[in-house]
Amino acid sequence: MTVLPRRALLATPILAGPALAQPATDWPAFGRTMLAPIAAAVARAGAGPVLVKSFVTDGSEAFDRTHAEVAYTYDNAVAGLALLAGGERAAALRIAEALRLCQEQDRHWTDGRLRNAYPAGPVFPEAPRSARPPGWWDAAAGRWLEDGYQAGSAAGPVAFCILLWTALDTLPLRAAAEAAADWLETLRGPAGFRGGTIGHEPSPAALPWVSTEQNLDLAIAFARLGREAASAHAAAAVRAAWLPDERRLAAGLLPEGGVNGTSALDANLWPLLAWPGTGLEPALEWVLSRHGLPAGARATELEGLDFNDDRDGVWLEGTAQAILLLRRTGQEALAARFASTLARHRRRDGWVSASSIPWLTTGLATGVTPGVADFRYPARGHLAANAWGSLAGFGVSPFG
Repeated sequence: MTVLPRRALLATPILAGPALAQPATDWPAFGRTMLAPIAAAVARAGAGPVLVKSFVTDGSEAFDRTHAEVAYTYDNAVAGLALLAGGERAAALRIAEALRLCQEQDRHWTDGRLRNAYPAGPVFPEAPRSARPPGWWDAAAGRWLEDGYQAGSAAGPVAFCILLWTALDTLPLRAAAEAAADWLETLRGPAGFRGGTIGHEPSPAALPWVSTEQNLDLAIAFARLGREAASAHAAAAVRAAWLPDERRLAAGLLPEGGVNGTSALDANLWPLLAWPGTGLEPALEWVLSRHGLPAGARATELEGLDFNDDRDGVWLEGTAQAILLLRRTGQEALAARFASTLARHRRRDGWVSASSIPWLTTGLATGVTPGVADFRYPARGHLAANAWGSLAGFGVSPFG
């Protein structure tokens, strides 16, 4: 998990393609535009529970093979929340029920966890023990392969499922949320909750680090379920990440317990969305000055934000998150400027690219290759970028 000089905003279209042409400050229209491909993807799947593919793939790179059927759990939970914000409750329920079935029907786990990803498409209630990670056929090796990160279970995506399930608040979804929270509580450490697991059953590796962003997710999710002690424990980890000299939040704790001083956008923006007026507001200035592009520009001249502070490109999902926060803090002009950036990176099929450059670095590691910061975003249409753009347009935060 942001004021401009006056400019001709009414002449700035929110679409890069040939359809709707509204001013960027027409926020409901912006929200509907961002939501349209998500709603269409759900509708194309027919009836029943469904998961939406996370990235547009075209077969041109190795990424397309490994992501040909990938529906990331987090992306789909955010998409469900965006559908709900846009008045598409029935579609949101279809995604929420698909995630519940994946939890219930996992081919191995019965403890309430969800995997980081599943195959996109319909999820069938009459197929017990069928939920699996996505994968691909490796012709050279002559076997089916599955990615260890996708097969694992990170705490943040599970918490986002709880946010979606509790927002919809049906009895089956509430039960799924409680089961997920039971598993999350097993990740409790001395300071906050650990990252989860990576790899395949029956013995995935533990992720011993503590993430500020994930603990924010958990703090809100536990609170939704009335688990006040767990919520307070997670919230304390977030507040302990405050770096007073820099007036921003650290990314979390390293496995050995030291502070991970990496500057991460979501770790600084999401607490401001969840806990406004609690003294964390200077983190926004940090993000604008250290993550903003073009580098060195005044805040009023920024076009977007990077995931981290190397500023090699614009992270469109994170820029959408900033739009929501900017709107909530009364900075409409900069929010509109960022919305125009999303519009410029909106493909003709409606999907917003994850990155403004071919491969955007994050400084994070998936854990698949120990010690290598291999987590990157491609310049491909991205479900989560549209979902956060839609939430920004509707002015709705996942955290309430």
